[in-house]
Amino acid sequence: MNWFPWDVRRWLPIGQFLTLFCLFLFLVVSCVGQNSSNSPPPSSSAGDRITIGTTLKPRTMDPADNYELAGEYLHYNLGETLYRYAPGTSQLKPQLATALPKVSQDGLTYIIPVRPNVLFHDGTPFDAEAMAFSLRRFIENKGKPSFLLSDIVNSVKATGKYELTIMLKKPFAAFPSLLAFPGTCAVSPKAYEIGAGKFKPNEFVGTGPYKLVKFSSESQQLDVFDKYWGEKPANQGVNVQVLTSSSNLFNTFRTRGVDIAYLTLEPEQIKRLKDGASTGKWQAIESQGSSTTYMIFNLKSKPFDNPSVRVAVAYMINRSLLNERALAGQGVPLYSMLPTTFDVYKPVFKEQYGDGDTAKAKQLLQQAGYSPTNPLYVQVWYPTSSAPRQLAATVLKAFAEQQLGGTLQFEVNNVDAATFFKNIPQGIYPTTLGNWYPDFLDPDNYVQPFLECTKGSPNSGCDDGASKTQGSFYYSSRVNQLIAQERKELNPQARKAIFAEIQDLVAKDVPYIPLWQDKEFAFSQKGVTGLTINPTQDFAFWTIKK
Repeated sequence: MNWFPWDVRRWLPIGQFLTLFCLFLFLVVSCVGQNSSNSPPPSSSAGDRITIGTTLKPRTMDPADNYELAGEYLHYNLGETLYRYAPGTSQLKPQLATALPKVSQDGLTYIIPVRPNVLFHDGTPFDAEAMAFSLRRFIENKGKPSFLLSDIVNSVKATGKYELTIMLKKPFAAFPSLLAFPGTCAVSPKAYEIGAGKFKPNEFVGTGPYKLVKFSSESQQLDVFDKYWGEKPANQGVNVQVLTSSSNLFNTFRTRGVDIAYLTLEPEQIKRLKDGASTGKWQAIESQGSSTTYMIFNLKSKPFDNPSVRVAVAYMINRSLLNERALAGQGVPLYSMLPTTFDVYKPVFKEQYGDGDTAKAKQLLQQAGYSPTNPLYVQVWYPTSSAPRQLAATVLKAFAEQQLGGTLQFEVNNVDAATFFKNIPQGIYPTTLGNWYPDFLDPDNYVQPFLECTKGSPNSGCDDGASKTQGSFYYSSRVNQLIAQERKELNPQARKAIFAEIQDLVAKDVPYIPLWQDKEFAFSQKGVTGLTINPTQDFAFWTIKK
């Protein structure tokens, strides 16, 4: 998912006590510990219920209209999709399907067997027709994420009681991964209807291990679904408490008001909580994430239409310094448009430019006519709400001043997120710092949304297409060809070779400079077990116990 308004996507964690007397003491301590009138009362509960604290406020619980992390991690635990990733991995496995799909030779027809003996939360039986209904509703109700399927899917129909047939408009090798997107989960045909704009934002009726009992933007209550077809949760239910700020989340966790804290905490807060975990106060859970951050050049804006200028900036980027100073060591240096999550990853920017080669950067800038008396000004923009990108921009500015003697000077600017996202495809910003969270875990979702251009030329750049949407206006006929090839190629090794060439071309043309890949951190109270963060930034509630 990209860094547009829906880049606000994903998750959370919370405490333990034994007797009524201990519970009483805990509540007293928690109440005394509240140091802000804005902080909610402690929400941990006795017994085996888990309380999760987060700052993510869900806009809607309708999976056909939700395109934010705040709703998706709830759908992950309340609903089920045809396929899902094995916990903690990017390995796809069947969920409501019973096997991976049979794909026709032309790559257009997917036949998927679906699971029998499954009930929706309202008691309605699940079958292939119910799954077809859910996918058609996702497309036809025209919610925010509907394009994910509508751009690709031609038809969905039940061709047997437990057999689903999906016809595509064009081959798409990553289609099974797309069917793991939480919004494509099965919903009860009895509880929902198909029709543009016909959404139910305050309820959810799916097939998952939990059912939604109470919902508001401030809190959600999930109870165990006693007729769930699979393994029952290790806990008796989950309460989600939405805190008003990262500071409130930080303080509420420290005073044991929640069992688990996850998203969003600032780098310094994460550092302090990690320090506390190292002394045994609580537990830290760390995982490699799949969200990525880039510097994006507007190739229609001078002087960034000059490849030598972009290459010079690529040489001077010091990712280790960014990770240390801007992220407090909480990221991983990234050297490709693709994250290290995939085996097709190639560290092409490290091979081509190294890290922080300021001598080479200065040489190229001087050849392009820049000097301390005629400096290259790099105006870089980021959304005000992003603390990591604010710190990164500040580090870049200071590093250039220190190492390049005034030949390259960063001008740091920020603007509110709504304006930022609105202005990007209009070409208003010369360079931006953008981040990306994928809709589905496949290398295609880190390539096509950045590089494909449906209308343009080498001279004019991209006039229409994904690269315009991202603000780079990059056009390459060869990259367009390669994207079309990888999208239809079913052979993994052949597809890997295609992605290798794409990565090489991006390193050569430098429309983007990859900066870092996020790590994910959650924190749990002592005695809480079973928490694993997935590369998709969600996590299973049902494995957690205390």
